[in-house]
Amino acid sequence: MNPFMLFLMLSSLTAGTLITLTSTHWLMAWMGLEINTFAILPLMTQKYHPRAMEATTKYFIIQTTAATMILFAATSNAWMTGQWEIQQMNNTLPLAIITLALMLKMGLAPLHPWFPEVLQGLNFSTGLILSTWQKLAPFSLMLQISSFNSTLLIIFGLISILVGGWGGLNQTQLRKVLGYSSVAHLGWMILVMQYSPNLAFLTFITYVILTFSMFLTFMFNQTTTVNMLSLSSTKIPILSAIIPLILLSLGGLPPLTGFLPKWLIIAELTKQDMMVAATVAALSALLSLYFYLRLSYAMTLYITPNNLPAVLPWRLTSIQNTTPLAISTALSLLLLPITPSALAFVFH
Repeated sequence: MNPFMLFLMLSSLTAGTLITLTSTHWLMAWMGLEINTFAILPLMTQKYHPRAMEATTKYFIIQTTAATMILFAATSNAWMTGQWEIQQMNNTLPLAIITLALMLKMGLAPLHPWFPEVLQGLNFSTGLILSTWQKLAPFSLMLQISSFNSTLLIIFGLISILVGGWGGLNQTQLRKVLGYSSVAHLGWMILVMQYSPNLAFLTFITYVILTFSMFLTFMFNQTTTVNMLSLSSTKIPILSAIIPLILLSLGGLPPLTGFLPKWLIIAELTKQDMMVAATVAALSALLSLYFYLRLSYAMTLYITPNNLPAVLPWRLTSIQNTTPLAISTALSLLLLPITPSALAFVFH
């Protein structure tokens, strides 16, 4: 893509998200979401391929449907109550419609099937934007209306954690695995959002760090399937020893960074006397942990070929910039000891 057009699209992407983040009016928030959607479409089709075009078409249809639902619900609420303010969404029916529309935009279960399919048709760089930055605007709107529909959020959060773990079990494509991982992590955020918005935001930041690290790793390794991971030790022996730790961090095992949000969310749910929801969420996380362990097994425990063509790649000098990967990997593994400082920064 032309550098000028790339800069223009990325600027529009940033502007659309910032407009939604700073809006208190539903029309302004809707406009920011639309700018955000149209800005990423050229990035999704920059490499012309049938799978990319299919993914872009699916994404456009889904996002248009969600945006139409948001506009309809906001207009209906203004007609019934005379209020366009986001914080004044008090009518039950428009509130439920907007909640479903935002869940559809983010890819929460059971409105999730489009997300892994779209992610599968994109390259890793665009998929990273779709999995992280594109969720920020609808997530901010969900934060503002989360206190009005508690039961719906709890149900959808538990379903997302369960479906995100269950759906990733039989996947062989890494992008689909990351897609279902995203669904499961979003479920944890939605589950605690109404009780502690700051904790939900901390969980989102942790998810972005872990996802950024995994996408950069697969991009650097040039692997798209589980079978291709088995050759990682011959390409990048050092990184193949670190990646299982990142995967276990995604699964939420201590003493890694990914344990931080799950630990705090379960503690918060227990504090709210929601023992059943906390237990179901913790047990459902074991499903996600299983397919993370499966990827770790493929990377570290396979016996790779020891002939000259197999051992040659790691001897060649790589021209890729490894600084972002090194920083994100360190953050993915080592943030748990600073939990008190993180809590003090987020909650005050």
